[in-house]
Amino acid sequence: MSQEGFGDLFSRKRAAQAGVGFAVALAIIYLLAVGVGLDRLIEVLTRAELRWVAAGALSTALCLVAWARVWQIVLRVVGFDVSFRKLVVTFYAATFANYVTPLGQAGGEPFIAYVLSRDTEASYEDSLASVVTADLLNLFPFFSFAGIGFAALLYTASLPTQVRPLALGLGAMAVGVPVFALVGWRFRFWLGNAVLRLAAPITRRVRFLSLASLRGRMRDLNTAFERIADDPWALVHALLYAYVGWIFFALPLYFAGLAIEAELTLLLVFFIVPASTLAGLVPSPGGLGGVETALLVLLVGLAGLGQAPALAATLLYRVESYVFGLVAGGVAALWVVFRN
Repeated sequence: MSQEGFGDLFSRKRAAQAGVGFAVALAIIYLLAVGVGLDRLIEVLTRAELRWVAAGALSTALCLVAWARVWQIVLRVVGFDVSFRKLVVTFYAATFANYVTPLGQAGGEPFIAYVLSRDTEASYEDSLASVVTADLLNLFPFFSFAGIGFAALLYTASLPTQVRPLALGLGAMAVGVPVFALVGWRFRFWLGNAVLRLAAPITRRVRFLSLASLRGRMRDLNTAFERIADDPWALVHALLYAYVGWIFFALPLYFAGLAIEAELTLLLVFFIVPASTLAGLVPSPGGLGGVETALLVLLVGLAGLGQAPALAATLLYRVESYVFGLVAGGVAALWVVFRN
């Protein structure tokens, strides 16, 4: 990737937006800490066993490596055999871009595809098709683990009232996302023509975009998707790594519980992590503020933890996952700029 690519990410406007997002999110986290009691929270955190925090950070590192492998498999299907070592660094850098961009968690695929296309020989269309396909593959374990945990919770006890909206949101996504993907694929030509009709008035008013070039890009994107769909065994192979990645993605919360001597069952963790991820769709970098609030509610309501231990486990989990990903991804982003 060129320096101009990350230069756009680090522009003053984007830096200001990210700064405001971080400030608001940290203010929310501070208010949560004040609400549960700062003294009690600090007491729990100072007793935390750092070896479990380190284990959680290692789990996050392995998660990102597994998901980079999903990228590599899908890219190979569209004809690009990228060095895995190089692709891991690119994936970490793209994760950093996602984590510092408000709403990056909700729709960072176009930017990540740009990062991938600039750092490999793949075209933007091939990169975007690969990134979207990898994201869809990662949704299968997301819903699988959430469904297993949800079923276990229903079997053992009723869900608390405050948790039901998140459970309903997971259920709606479990049904809606696959249906949306299937409908979009089935009617992709109709949707493409609809996009071109909507874009036609815009292309007549701007110089840098033409209807012919947009039609060509959409045709290339569709060709990339069709090449991926024609190799189901490669998709199954990638899906296995997606499941491995999600296991390592969830484990940091389990390790955060062990760090403060609060043993969380894996079934509970497999429900709480996807449920809290929905809160990551808030317009703040990495879902800061929203994820912490959701985790606090879930750990108190489902795990039966006190508010101070629940917030302590939440903060340790976010250090192991989000902060570690931010720091490691930032180093990777600098390395991507350096090697280009």
